[in-house]
Amino acid sequence: MASSRRRFLRTAAAMGGVAFGRGVAPWPDGRPSSSGVVASTGTESMSPERLLATHETGPAVVPGAGGGTVQVDPRIPTQAEVDEWYTTRRNWGRWGADDQRGAINLITPEKRVAATRLVRNGRTVSVSRVFEPAQQFIRKSGREGSSAGAVVDYYGFIYHGGVVTHIDALCHMWDDDGMWGGRDAAVEIDTQGAHWGDITAWSDGIITKGVLLDVARYRGVPHVSAAEPVHGWELEEIATDQGVTVEPGDALLVHSGWEAYTEAGRPGGAARPGLHISCAKFIRDHDVALLGWDLMDASPSGYDVPFAVHGVLFNYGVALLDNAGLAPLAAACADEGRYEFMFMASPLKVAQGTGSPVNPIAMF
Repeated sequence: MASSRRRFLRTAAAMGGVAFGRGVAPWPDGRPSSSGVVASTGTESMSPERLLATHETGPAVVPGAGGGTVQVDPRIPTQAEVDEWYTTRRNWGRWGADDQRGAINLITPEKRVAATRLVRNGRTVSVSRVFEPAQQFIRKSGREGSSAGAVVDYYGFIYHGGVVTHIDALCHMWDDDGMWGGRDAAVEIDTQGAHWGDITAWSDGIITKGVLLDVARYRGVPHVSAAEPVHGWELEEIATDQGVTVEPGDALLVHSGWEAYTEAGRPGGAARPGLHISCAKFIRDHDVALLGWDLMDASPSGYDVPFAVHGVLFNYGVALLDNAGLAPLAAACADEGRYEFMFMASPLKVAQGTGSPVNPIAMF
């Protein structure tokens, strides 16, 4: 760093912090906004040494108006940190070289029994969106000499993507190092389906303690915006605010407000709201077994990874419940005054299947 640049940073820090590019309105208590943008309010929050160290190591920044940049929260991970989470912290081999259940192994019989103790009044809530198949053909048939009859239908659809509530099997994604457990996708997947980590590994059902973290309610907004993705440290804050603890083997459900986002016309253009890659560390630190979300990976991620938070699937073995319908559950949790419940999901037993549509149930 040029000496003139150093002098500028030291001077700016000594004057009580610095922001680059557009102005940033500070929080009353000097906390960062959920986007990670820091509004520094004094030398304590951004000392010269910290400022210099941050800039010399290449901090994460966000674009500012007019082509400038805005200094962001130092908790935003670097590329090196993300690489470390998705390499040295992988769960490959944790449950044996031939394991195909992944983090669902954390749901022990004792864990399931403990989940039943969360049932107090028997109230149930679906965690699925309404399923409207792309193709539905109807055939009616009658009984001769009678008005009796029957109807059958054919469904044609692709459940992966951003519409149908479904669970991703461990074989669904991979990176340059391979599938779950390091297997080679070129070997394990062919036109007949997946021969490793398919959905039948979870055919006995997923029953455990469920925890809903209501991001929209915590922020006091209808839905998360593309400009302010959900960060891992925010999940910690929400858990504390709600009085819940995310424990090993839990099903973590993150409500970001998909329904409200859709009703608002999906603002943000090509950028999509959702979970920032920093949430991957939260998921690994807490040994989550299943992640359910309504707004998925925030995009663009800003990192050189093929899959951002979706990477927890093949790196950590975490089951992914995509396109969950969480608004009714969020309302039920608020009504019940608690954010823990028994969670149940039963994927279809599809041979060589890469996932399954599902209608998970939360029971209070």
